[in-house]
Parts: sequence; structure tokens; C-alpha cells
Amino acid sequence: MKRVTLVDVFKHRITQKYLQRSGIHHAVTVSGYAFDMALKAGVDPDLATKSALLHDMGHYEWYRDGKWDYEEYRKHDIHAIKGAERAHKLLIRLGEDRLVAKEVSLAVLLHTDSYLPFDLDDKRTKLQDVVAKADEKDEQPLGMHHYKNMDKSEAIQRLNKLDLKIEEFYDGQAG
Repeated sequence: MKRVTLVDVFKHRITQKYLQRSGIHHAVTVSGYAFDMALKAGVDPDLATKSALLHDMGHYEWYRDGKWDYEEYRKHDIHAIKGAERAHKLLIRLGEDRLVAKEVSLAVLLHTDSYLPFDLDDKRTKLQDVVAKADEKDEQPLGMHHYKNMDKSEAIQRLNKLDLKIEEFYDGQAG
């Protein structure tokens, strides 16, 4: 089975639709952080980078008087739930292995505990922890990390480099 690449995932129309809301720059940056953290934690970098790329695809837009209302968003936040569902459906459509799609969607679901009445400290798997920490590393006050710009061609270049690093990782495992 051919590996579904980050570039394959990024170019899909569903990914494009939802990353416009949550921020391409943030998604790609978090993927890069997740790759490095995955290697250090002994986690599969393919799973980590895919989870990181898709971790915020469940975001909704909350506007009041033409401006994004961060407090309203925080009050109604279920983006991890919607994102997990969307990530799973997307990966299956792309032909991803079902177990990979499940692991990625669980990492998306548990990358934050902002929607839960309890915290997830010491309850996450290593993969889920890598994605949560990679996301936290890029966060800025009031969600401003979602508004940094990156054009699609730069995103594809950066994701392609990550795909090559993942291939090198797998080649090193086989040899």
C-alpha cells in the first residue's frame, strides 16, 4: 500500500476548506514541530505529522460585529470533536490504512482538553502527547497563531520536505 503523504492530505479539497479557517501556517508549523518531537519520543513521525497537520480542522468561526470573538469561541469550542471526525473521513477517502486513520483521529480528538470538564494530563498516548505539545509550542495569546499567513506553495514545499524526512526515517528502519 502506497503511503498517503502530507502533500496528498494537504492538497485535498476538504483539507483546503478547513485549514483556511484554522490557519495553514499553524498547521504546517505544528507538523514540523511534531516530526522532531516524534523522533525524540519514539513515535511514528508519519502519524505525528498527519495528526498535527489536521489537528485544528474542526474549527468554527465565531464572529461578532465583524470581528472574531475569542471568548465566544472558547465557550462553545468542540473543534477537536469535529476535527477528529473530519480527519478520519478524509484519510479513509484518501486510501489511508484504517488503523492509521483511527490513530490520527484520536490524536486530533485529544490534542486539547479545552472542551472537556477535566484535563488529560498523564492520560494521553505518546502520539497524542506529541501532537498536544507541538500545538502548544506554536500557540499565541487570543488564538493569534491561527492568523499567521502562509501561501499554499510554501506550505507544499515545507510538507514535501517533511514527507522526504519521513521516507528517510522509514528507509533507516528497514535497513
